[in-house]
Amino acid sequence: MDELTKLSLATLGALPAGVQVPTYARADLSPGIVHIGLGNFHRAHQAWYTHRLMQMGHARDWAIIGAGVRAGDAAMRDRLLAQDCLTTLIELDPSGKSAEVTGAMIDFLPVQADNAALIARMAQPDIRIVSLTVTEGGYYIDAATGGLDTTHPDIRHDAANPQAPRTAFGAIVAALALRRAQGIGPFTGLCCDNLQSNGVILRQSVVGLARLSDPDLADWIAQHCSFPNAMVDCIVPATGPNEIALAARFGIADQAPVTHENFRQWVIEDDFCAGRPDWDRAGATFAADVHSHEVMKIRILNGGHQVICGAGELLGLGTIAATMAHPGISALFQRIARDEIAPHVAAVPDQTPESYIDLIAQRFANPEIADTTRRVAFDGSSRHAGFIVPSIRDGLAKGTPVDGLALVSAIWARYCLGRTEAGVDVAPNDPHWPALQQTARMAETRPLAWLDQRQIYGDLKDAPRFADAFDAAYRQLQTGGVESAITALLADQLAAGRH
Repeated sequence: MDELTKLSLATLGALPAGVQVPTYARADLSPGIVHIGLGNFHRAHQAWYTHRLMQMGHARDWAIIGAGVRAGDAAMRDRLLAQDCLTTLIELDPSGKSAEVTGAMIDFLPVQADNAALIARMAQPDIRIVSLTVTEGGYYIDAATGGLDTTHPDIRHDAANPQAPRTAFGAIVAALALRRAQGIGPFTGLCCDNLQSNGVILRQSVVGLARLSDPDLADWIAQHCSFPNAMVDCIVPATGPNEIALAARFGIADQAPVTHENFRQWVIEDDFCAGRPDWDRAGATFAADVHSHEVMKIRILNGGHQVICGAGELLGLGTIAATMAHPGISALFQRIARDEIAPHVAAVPDQTPESYIDLIAQRFANPEIADTTRRVAFDGSSRHAGFIVPSIRDGLAKGTPVDGLALVSAIWARYCLGRTEAGVDVAPNDPHWPALQQTARMAETRPLAWLDQRQIYGDLKDAPRFADAFDAAYRQLQTGGVESAITALLADQLAAGRH
């Protein structure tokens, strides 16, 4: 299409036929939510649910104000403000692509080192929910205790400088201090990251940080604020030139479009201290028991991503769909998911672990989703600790196999050497990449050195069944490579009569 329409409120009526646009006017919206961490996932997920409610004539006092606490968020702010905070969402259904423009977000706060604008806006009485997507590794969790890492420089800074914090949690604490002082009342903190018991973790980060500088405020937050647990799910690739070009094929000039799969899920604990939108009208689920949904999704989907992405990276397979098209990797996913993960996952209403595995395999194999193995492999130090290690521990406790998960761990160690099997360098892909590389080099001569990383594996090195399987898998990788190691694992399990 030769003529592109630059996305803005003024041009919505000029967009090509077939592109869905907001049926509500921006002037009819008022804010109720501040969202910190304005990445693609939020815009394809929580913002979409809110937009859909607005399309139905609901939730128009729950518009979203975007925010960021990292210097890099300023570039996203510039892009979105230039198009009136509108987003083109492109659904990548194998049966055909479709586009819609969403408008639930109405502003993006300045990104500042002291977070002054963010604190001031969250302190206003119209804000009743503060939600976050700051990645799984962004909650300052002490790996040894599971509590708040009070030794981290960012946390120490915020405790010493509560009026000029660096972190999202410090900004939340400062805003709540203002609200308490002004008699405004609390808001709900809503975590939308892939963490089990994510509301509990967000509460820990906020209350724990407040306690370091103002114990009375910490008690007030603990008593009055709510932090519901939530399970979120939608595969949302990163945006690059291809995604911008895809928006252009719909006739839209959008500098920050979002592509996503044709599946969404949001299960939320109904615990909101200051009200909430009726997201269930748009397909979300409010449930008393979020935990079982969380476990199924985090263990099978997020854990499954880690099962396949490292092997895909080492073999030069660029996307998750390409890994699922590889017979060995797809068989590895099926075997590990069914034998080593599913035994520790309970059924949820209308879904067994086995049927969920089938659903995830279908979603991973969607050829329209250009979700890169590199994106999925990012921050393995957090993702292996959160998505893989719990299944290993359950397997050891319950006597189920752990050989496949040991191979996945060994593949990750091999990946952190920083080169593919073809000898292509791997750019740093973890916040702790230098330390991971150093340990990976030690593992070349002593594989079990990898398990010395107690912040990830805890005491698993002291569990012979896992440690021996890891050692054997790593040595198999050294002698025969990824495909050989996968073949050996599958052959051994077949010989053992595992199905």
